[in-house]
Amino acid sequence: MADSAHATTAPPYTSAHRPSAGQEMRRHMTATPNGSAATPVSATVSNIDGMRFRSVLGRFATGVVAITAIDQETGEPTGLAANSFTSVSLDPPLVAFCVAHTSSTWPRLRVADRLCINILSEAQQDVCRQLAMKGGDKFATIDWTTSPGGSPVIEEALAWIECTIESEYPAGDHMIVVARVQHLDKHHEGEPLLFYQGSYGRFDG
Repeated sequence: MADSAHATTAPPYTSAHRPSAGQEMRRHMTATPNGSAATPVSATVSNIDGMRFRSVLGRFATGVVAITAIDQETGEPTGLAANSFTSVSLDPPLVAFCVAHTSSTWPRLRVADRLCINILSEAQQDVCRQLAMKGGDKFATIDWTTSPGGSPVIEEALAWIECTIESEYPAGDHMIVVARVQHLDKHHEGEPLLFYQGSYGRFDG
């Protein structure tokens, strides 16, 4: 996906007071088996080929979400597709997703008052591809309504989660975004859209 959070604007968007991923990594130490010395986790990994990394991690099946908002400049809906989405905390209710620094849509999403995370159904491969494209009107063929806070809720999505950005952490070529849930609900019944080994799939129960 050209403009998606799992595949792919500018320098990292983060406040100076927030710890960087590197700082968090340096604080996270792992002990040797005898419990004596400690070695930074980052020191145990080196020279990992990018293609091999993708191939191995691609064996982890994920769902797909569309992260949407109203563009503050144009007043029109915009969004991107992501498979790097997870729940983080129940109290407070937090979720997280990753966005590539090369995304041209994220700068417009992150300044919105609210974001909406739409959990896509198996019938929404075209929606995913539409939101992953660079440029153009991403919502030209997408039907949507609004969440309580005015964010785009995509029709036929299984559920939606409206949230506000809590914190951001630069991590390599991506930004880890933690968001606080403000509203959420089920939307449509159906099976989830899955992403596995570089392709879309479905769940056969």
